[in-house]
Amino acid sequence: MPGETQNKRQMPGWAWAAIVMLVLAWMFWTFWGRGATGSSVPYSGFVAQVKEGNVDRVQISGSRITGMFLEPVSGEELGIVPVQVPSTYLEPSPQPDPRAPLPPMTYTNFSTTFPEAVGDPTLMTLLESQGVHVDVASPSSPMLPIILMSAIPMVLFVGLFLWMKNRSPESSSGSYLGFARSKARRYEGNRLEVTFDDVAGAEESKSELRDVVDFLRNSAKYRAVGARIPRGILLVGPPGTGKTLMARAVAGEANATFFNLNATEFVEMFVGVGASRVRDLFQQARSAAPSIIFIDEMDAVGRRRGTGVGNVNDEREQTLNQLLVEMDGFDERAEVVILAATNRPDVLDPALQRPGRFDRQVTVSLPDRNGREAILGVHSRPLSLDPKVDLGVLARTTMGFSGADLANLCNEAAILAARKNSAHVSMADFEEAIDKILMGGVRPLLLDEHDRRTIAYHEAGHALIAWLTAAADPVHKVTITPRGQALGVTAQLPGEDRYNYTRTYLLARLVVLLGGRAAEELALGEITTGAENDLKQATRLARHMITRWGMGNLGLAAFDAGSEQPFLGYDLSQGREYSESMAAEIDHELARLLDEHHELALRLLTENRHKLDRLAQALLDEETIDRATLVQLLGPREADLASPSPEHGDERVALTA
Repeated sequence: MPGETQNKRQMPGWAWAAIVMLVLAWMFWTFWGRGATGSSVPYSGFVAQVKEGNVDRVQISGSRITGMFLEPVSGEELGIVPVQVPSTYLEPSPQPDPRAPLPPMTYTNFSTTFPEAVGDPTLMTLLESQGVHVDVASPSSPMLPIILMSAIPMVLFVGLFLWMKNRSPESSSGSYLGFARSKARRYEGNRLEVTFDDVAGAEESKSELRDVVDFLRNSAKYRAVGARIPRGILLVGPPGTGKTLMARAVAGEANATFFNLNATEFVEMFVGVGASRVRDLFQQARSAAPSIIFIDEMDAVGRRRGTGVGNVNDEREQTLNQLLVEMDGFDERAEVVILAATNRPDVLDPALQRPGRFDRQVTVSLPDRNGREAILGVHSRPLSLDPKVDLGVLARTTMGFSGADLANLCNEAAILAARKNSAHVSMADFEEAIDKILMGGVRPLLLDEHDRRTIAYHEAGHALIAWLTAAADPVHKVTITPRGQALGVTAQLPGEDRYNYTRTYLLARLVVLLGGRAAEELALGEITTGAENDLKQATRLARHMITRWGMGNLGLAAFDAGSEQPFLGYDLSQGREYSESMAAEIDHELARLLDEHHELALRLLTENRHKLDRLAQALLDEETIDRATLVQLLGPREADLASPSPEHGDERVALTA
């Protein structure tokens, strides 16, 4: 981990060697030290001594017989042949004759083996007749297999456990294998090279976060007037707007230690692990103050408690409870700031968003035209751009693009230029990359003439309705080349950034969506499944107009809370806020709105049937038509009416497939 020195206490090698030697010595002592005593003699010699009455006592244990002679017996009497050592193997000695015979050996104790294979039924009778004292013992189990089956696996298990503990990155914390340790990635402030200069297109968000940077740098100035540091800041915005980059820039500007992790890394299968990781994370952050904790995808662990039908996640809720306790129990003098990011603030628990925990909520929205131009400037720095590339024009044609989309656009344009073996990235490469991002990559698909004609009239219907409707967005490009999952695409580009939709604009959008189905009915006398996506979008738009925005004939009441109740179980527990009769009226109003604008689309296409046929034939011939060609085919378009957008300025290029 950067900026940290980990001192791992490992057992030295000599200690391991001493343990192994002790275990082996104990095994050998157990196996041989407890074995039978006495010299081994032949069974025939033992029987002969019994018959001569020279055996005092014997002990029989299994097939092993041990005992004691009354008088010492030589080896020759027992049938033991002495081994003569050749003279070549004898070392020089002062004795006069090194090859002299050895003195005879005598035996007092003996040990022999009973021949179980052939048996000897007369042995006991013989022992009794000679008055030999006989003692029978149960055969002893071999000790070595027992040791191998019990002691050795235990030693190996302990050794493996200690080895894994020493190799674990979190072993220095004292937590076995770091299971309950926080998995946050730590970066020292002097190693973070990201600053606010690398974050373009979010000037409002940066201005709100500069207070945090200044507090971490000059905390004494704020404490002198009684101010305290904000404990938590929630970054809210659509995906790809740079929330994570913004958090890294705050840490880089403040030169503070940065802890980065995803909220899903808290939750494990075992209840209590997530809470332990939260405690450990805050302990590390306090010890490294000034520091910043960044938790991405906060909604993964901070969802509202008690929601769902029979679906309570104890581990997630315990983790959330511990997070609430840690944030509420902050020492006001601790220079630790929590930054969290989410694109679903509506699903967060209310206790998490109250002041004292997340004091501020900073919205990181989609960039406007100036912001897009600045972002394109940042991401195009490493590219070899053609001098004719105009980033201002690209910013105007990429409305609704997030910072991540614009970074991807620059990369796609560079890939296309390299594929063509070009030395520079040209404006044509950027335009082709925009088409690829908006409409998808070209998909080679062999279509018969009937399918091509159907697709051509369908897309011509969308394009002609948009061309004839003054309130609709201008048509940017029309193609019947299969792209992505669509067989054909009509792309519309708004003239300016919008932050509100008017009813006139939405109704125009509704007519454009239904223009493809109307063209099929008029020109082909048949309908196809190609209008599936158009009908879904039209139905959703019409329902929102009626139930959310009061643009139908049901008055000003809003019947759909929408994103306020995102959970299925929560919706069921709250119930519907209107009656069944009102639900039926909403359905009737929805059908009326769709039917009226479908008839309007049919009427417009019927009145301009010659233009519809001309445009469809041009699509069959050219497959892709841009705005300049549309002007030649359909004549100049009426003046575009500037109409602002409904919610958050979250508008993308309108695509009708």
